[in-house]
Amino acid sequence: MKVEARIRRYNPEGDKKGYWQNYTIDNADPTDSVLDILHRIKWELDGTLALRRSCAHGVCGSDAMRINGANSLACKTLMARLGSGGSIKMQVEPILGLPVIKDLIVDMEPFFEHYKSVLPFFINDTPVPADGRERLQSQADRERFDDSTKCILCAACTTSCPSFWANGRYVGPAAVVQAHRFIFDSRDEAAEARLDVVGDTFGVWRCRTIFNCTNACPRDIEVTKAIAEVKMALTSGTI
Repeated sequence: MKVEARIRRYNPEGDKKGYWQNYTIDNADPTDSVLDILHRIKWELDGTLALRRSCAHGVCGSDAMRINGANSLACKTLMARLGSGGSIKMQVEPILGLPVIKDLIVDMEPFFEHYKSVLPFFINDTPVPADGRERLQSQADRERFDDSTKCILCAACTTSCPSFWANGRYVGPAAVVQAHRFIFDSRDEAAEARLDVVGDTFGVWRCRTIFNCTNACPRDIEVTKAIAEVKMALTSGTI
């Protein structure tokens, strides 16, 4: 099949603003990913194309992009998903709401600042059990937050959120998911501190329950549900 690719380009060294550039790839396969096609464009047609990627297997989350109007990982989005027949149209642009460094590469620092603000690490100052064993947890307690442990910090959810587009101070869905993972961990002792962060003016109350974040998540995390559970913990005062 033939792939007609339309890619958003921007080079700060010479461009005042972004622009669209078209490429054509022949002899593509339905099982080729968007990342495969971008590689062919870069390696065969235009070596100046800049993109971020690493593992190419949906684990690192580094190649999140806006593909045909929706956020997803380039390595997990196949041509067969974009269309069928002899010609496929593919439009690729950087994820929205973060500064563009070059072409498809965005500055992730604002995203990671929000991530760090929710204390995304285990906090427990109680001495470990005398027998030296790990802090135990029941299966039910583990299942309470299991879904939110799957986040790979790709930013696909946060950069699909209209509230984040409107105001970058909003902590964003990914940060709330990370807070959820520890707030509901029965072994952790800093739930209140995290609730103070996500309960702030630019915390969970900025969420409008649009479900863009859930639809964008490449790990199928129920992001909107996690946000709702954090809201419930804030309003009820119980975890």
